[in-house]
Formats: sequence, structure tokens, C-alpha cells
Amino acid sequence: MPDVLIWTLVAVVATAIVWRGSGLLERASERLASYYRLPDIVQGAVVVAVGSSFPELSTTVISTLVHGEFELGVAAIVGSALFNILVIPALSGLVSREPLQTNRDLVYKEAQFYMIAVVVLTLTFSFAIIYQPLPSTDGAIRGELTRPLALLPVALYGLYLFVQYQDTLDHEGDEDARDIHLAREWGLLALSLVVIVIGVEGLVRAAINFGDIFDTPSFLWGITVVAAGTSIPDAFVSIRAARHGRGITSIANVLGSNTFDLLVCIPAGVLIAGTAAINFSIAAPMMAALTAATVVLFLMMRTRMILSRRECVALLVIYVVFLAWIGAETFGVLDWVLSLPPAT
Repeated sequence: MPDVLIWTLVAVVATAIVWRGSGLLERASERLASYYRLPDIVQGAVVVAVGSSFPELSTTVISTLVHGEFELGVAAIVGSALFNILVIPALSGLVSREPLQTNRDLVYKEAQFYMIAVVVLTLTFSFAIIYQPLPSTDGAIRGELTRPLALLPVALYGLYLFVQYQDTLDHEGDEDARDIHLAREWGLLALSLVVIVIGVEGLVRAAINFGDIFDTPSFLWGITVVAAGTSIPDAFVSIRAARHGRGITSIANVLGSNTFDLLVCIPAGVLIAGTAAINFSIAAPMMAALTAATVVLFLMMRTRMILSRRECVALLVIYVVFLAWIGAETFGVLDWVLSLPPAT
């Protein structure tokens, strides 16, 4: 029991550190976006999204290189993506003074491109199983992700950046950037990233130790504790934008962050380590859950181009159901997911 308390405290402190770093990152990202006069949708989907996704990127790299837990990194990314598209828009809509506004660019470009990202990552996992199969003694379907395969989603993100760049060509910003000191803001951005890395390392260590203490797979703690902790930057940015009536930036940050998570953060660990084993028996159901949640959000955003309070509550309920399902799988109540080892 003392170990549980210690690592719970570590998780709480690490989350606070990530939150603090996220605050610094959000301020620097917004001011840099204003300085370079970027459109709101590009600011939310690229600049702020990439910055607020740094915890997820750190999680994949740290869990793969330092702890040899690539599955923990993938679980954290998928869990963070689900948290982002279910919980963050819901909280943003609930704190907003009026229903969260969307527009056709957000629905037909950002949301649909994100859905393509989910498909491409699933195909990348499938190619690993087909072309680089690994032997298995427990009935699970495993494959080896290699650098060439990891470059497929990264290449798609390059296309995403090109599309966003086209949107900046005709945009003329009217922000007053005279009081923005460029060197100071870049320095603040770098400092925030260092702070976030420290917090993420604490979260990853807590997840691994929770798995050892409760005799559960680190996957469980990656998709819950680490995912929620690393999603704090996205929540912080999106909720604040919603409070100030910038619904487009709020949701664009979520979609852009998830696109970066899937197409860059997961491949990053493979590109650095060289190879990584993927358990498709677990990855496929998780990607299916992510796809279903994405379709639900897409349909809600398209309906009247707003996210109503009732829809926000529905998103929260769906996330709670997801957590209940994962818990039931882990503790042996359900066995729908092959090779997700139950607690003993």
C-alpha cells in the first residue's frame, strides 16, 4: 500500500508539472502564431496542436527508448486521442457561454483528414503484420514495425502540413505583434518543452509501477493514467479558447493534435529505436474504438455546425463506457480483446 501511495503522488506531481509546462507552452505558441499572423484554424491545428502534443511525443520516445515499452507508448497515444475527441470537446462545450461553433473547413478538412490519419495508421499496423510477422505463443497476432513502414504516416503528415500551408498564403492577419519579443517567446517555448518532458517521465514511471503493483499490463495504465495526464495541454488550450468564444480554435486544436499524435508521435519511437513490436490483437480493437468515437464527433459537429450541451454530455458518457470496457477486459470480466492479459 505505501508503494501505491508513493506512485500515486508521483503521478499527481508529474501531472502538475505537465500542466505547468503546458501553460508556458500555450502562451508562447499563441504569441508566436500571432507574430507570424497565422489563421485561427492553422494556429489551432498546427502551431498550438503540435506544441500541446509534445507530452504524447515524449511518452512514445521515453517509453520505447528508456523503458522498452512501445505498447505503453501506443496505448498512451490512443488513450490520449480518445480523451481528446470525447472529453475535451465536451468540457469545452460545457464551459462555453454558447454552443461550441464549428464550420465547414473544420468538418470537411480537419475532421476528415483526421479520419484518414486513423485509417493510415491502422494500415501501417496491418502491413507490419503482413510483411514482418513475429512468432507468438499466446495466440496474439504480432508484427514488427520498421522504419520504412513508420515513414508512411509521417509522409501523410507532410501532406497535411502542405494543405495547411496553402491556407496561410491568402491570409492577412491584423494582430498587433509590436509587443512580442520573438527571442523571448522561442526561449519560453523551449523551457516549456523541458518541463513537460520531466513531467512525462514521472507519468511513464508511475504507469509501469502501477502495472507491477496491481499485476496488470502497463497498457491499462498507459491508456488511462498516462493518456489523461498527457492530454492536459490540449484540454488547457481548448477549454481556454472556448471560454473566449474561439470555438474553431478549440476544436481545431483537438483534431490537429490527434492528427499529429497518430501520424508523428507513434512513428517517432520506431524511427528512433529502429524497430518495435506491435500486438495487432490489441491494436485493432483500440483503433476500432477510436474510429467509432471519431465518427460520433464528426456527426455531432456536422449537425447544425454546433456542439450542443446535450451532445457534450453524450461524449462524456461514451468515454466513461470506454473506460469501463477497458477495466472489464483487464480484470477478466470480459474477453472481447484477445491477449489483453487479465489481473491475477
